[in-house]
Amino acid sequence: MAAKKASGKQIKLTLVHSPIGYTERTKKTVRALGLKRLRFSVVHQDTPALRGMIDKVSHLVKVEEA
Repeated sequence: MAAKKASGKQIKLTLVHSPIGYTERTKKTVRALGLKRLRFSVVHQDTPALRGMIDKVSHLVKVEEA
């Protein structure tokens, strides 16, 4: 069988607020999204799991369509 090619929308995440002062769980979620420092951006496939992570740290990140 041929492997499925990932298709769909992509979203760009940018860390706009520092996670300092937030719980360790929040810091780990930001890190798991691939965000390393302020104004650092990453592009991910838009999946339900990713959307759940973004909902938890929505006060720290900016979300755009890529």
